[in-house]
Amino acid sequence: MPELPEVETVRRGLEPVMTGAVIARADIRRPDLRWPFPENMSARLTDATVLRLRRRSKYILCDLDTGETLLIHLGMSGRMIITPLTGERGDMLGDFHHLHDAPAKHDHVVLDMIDGTRITFNDTRRFGAMDLIPTDELDSHKLIAHLGPEPLGNEFSASYLAEKLRDKKSPIKSALLDQRIVSGLGNIYVCESLWRAGISPTRLSGQVSRKRIDILTPIIRDVLTEAIAAGGSSLKDHRQTNGDLGYFQHSFAAYGREGDKCRTPDCIGSIERIVQAGRSTFFCATCQK
Repeated sequence: MPELPEVETVRRGLEPVMTGAVIARADIRRPDLRWPFPENMSARLTDATVLRLRRRSKYILCDLDTGETLLIHLGMSGRMIITPLTGERGDMLGDFHHLHDAPAKHDHVVLDMIDGTRITFNDTRRFGAMDLIPTDELDSHKLIAHLGPEPLGNEFSASYLAEKLRDKKSPIKSALLDQRIVSGLGNIYVCESLWRAGISPTRLSGQVSRKRIDILTPIIRDVLTEAIAAGGSSLKDHRQTNGDLGYFQHSFAAYGREGDKCRTPDCIGSIERIVQAGRSTFFCATCQK
């Protein structure tokens, strides 16, 4: 499942071609993905101007001048593909549609922008989702209302995290994956952050000292920032909007490195794999305490 860096990478790729642009045509090629598309979705998107693109947790949010927001969730295999216009545009609005290749089998939503750019939502496994929500009701929507602060935002701090972890009896890894505590974090970046901070993923949240939380909080920010700069991590399905792979996976120190020597200087341990709440956890039992 794409995590915050992958979703932010996609948002940044879409921003220059969608912000301020008009959706000339919306082709909805099936009735649903993870859940049904909203009623009259094609008509509600057609002729709408995209005011801005933002991200909340793992959702891309496209605010429209119609007073609605297009919510996009990539699911496990969803991709947003940008295809620029190739060839001369005709005089009549809509002629450029014929200059693009026909949509492929898993191209489920196709947005043709007025300048001829095509934005395609391709999703092989169909675990992704799109919805249209009144913009002024977005913060109270069931998908958004429960989310904790953004880990790269001002509301996320060591003081905040210490308060949320106080007296919690769940493992620290589980707490950091709880979207109600902090939004957007997933398995990969929690493993990497805990390794850098030297904190065992099995340590109970309430037993992590304030001193160690002071160390962990900026590390979370650093890991996410580095991953975004690298275009995210491409393990199976993630691609940037231009089709390129992310490459942060080449910087993994813990995730997916079971049996490899720990990269902490002077550590003699190796990376182990355990399962927590059905998810693989990678860590060094020697230097993570």
